[in-house]
Amino acid sequence: MKRRSIEVYLKRPDNEMAVRFRRLAINGKFLTAGPTGVHRVAEQLVRQLAMHRDELADLFEQPPRLITPPNAHNESLDVFDRERRGVFRGQLWEQIDLPRLTRSDLLLNLCNLGPMASRAAITMVHDAQTFTTPKSYSWAFGNWYRNVLPVLGHRHARILAVSEFSANELARVGVARRDSISVVPNGVDHLLDCASQPEIVQLLALDPRKFIVGLSNVQVHKNIGVLLKAFAASELDQLKLVLVGAAKREEFEMLGHSVPSNVVFAGRISDGELRALLESALCVGFPSTTEGFGLPPLEGMSLGCPAVLAPCGALPEVGGGSALFAGPADPRQWVAAIRRLADDADFWANYSRAGRQRAGSFTWRRAGQKLVDVIKEVVLADVAQGR
Repeated sequence: MKRRSIEVYLKRPDNEMAVRFRRLAINGKFLTAGPTGVHRVAEQLVRQLAMHRDELADLFEQPPRLITPPNAHNESLDVFDRERRGVFRGQLWEQIDLPRLTRSDLLLNLCNLGPMASRAAITMVHDAQTFTTPKSYSWAFGNWYRNVLPVLGHRHARILAVSEFSANELARVGVARRDSISVVPNGVDHLLDCASQPEIVQLLALDPRKFIVGLSNVQVHKNIGVLLKAFAASELDQLKLVLVGAAKREEFEMLGHSVPSNVVFAGRISDGELRALLESALCVGFPSTTEGFGLPPLEGMSLGCPAVLAPCGALPEVGGGSALFAGPADPRQWVAAIRRLADDADFWANYSRAGRQRAGSFTWRRAGQKLVDVIKEVVLADVAQGR
């Protein structure tokens, strides 16, 4: 909807604004925690909202604000004014302080949860995996999500999902009606904005195109075991599997996995180091049995690094025909796909080029515009209903 038509719709004949929210209040609880994929999405979307200040100014009486608990420590997100307010911390702050502090606002929650007491809220729920893969989470964590998400889905003005697959799953498990869910896909161009740090390649003693990158994550649905089995095969003994993330070798072994000698644990790394690894890798291996989106393989594709994916969850939606696919329970298919990329330079180049083109359609600018459009829809619906 064009900006002018929004202005006309919102204004009364006397040229005064019709029913309006005081402001767009952004739930900043994620600024109290360490970086995760979900937090990255929140930060990127908030930055995009700052690029739409003029459009948002037409909809609200005051500029947007980040509302955070008093213990918020991340100062890097400074695109909007910030209010540190409240008495509590963590979930208590989100459920008790936040709804009181944003009573006259439209509240935007970007990290799966929000206050159950709020109605004028837009909440992004990234996936339905606490329902579909409960073994990937502790009982307390999973039980909390399974109880809270349906409340949010039926009380909040709009639910956001990151893929069509995720939206359909959230509706299927009863979190929200499908017609109350809007899809705002992730962007992936953030890695293009950071400088590559190639020292990581030498530090890990890696040779270009002689290693693949995967996640060091022991959650059941991440299915890293199939990669470990593939790299135990003789056909891949001259290649290395570099696992990026917090989980250590001992954690995999404690769960009964056999970890081959050609597996390298890189630990947590910076964006610049991740970029360098992806620019030098043969491919990304991502065998998840379900994903709400699948950002890591798309990050690789954006840098010309082909991706081998399991045909599960949102991964076919994200990878399309520009990624290779291998069965989530068949290590031999992973061996064959990786070997083909290693042995056939033209085959590798075709998927490198196709992946880069595919990833180019997933930008944070596009995601930000979709989010702004949803905010407009919610505000206009509120006006039409005479809030």
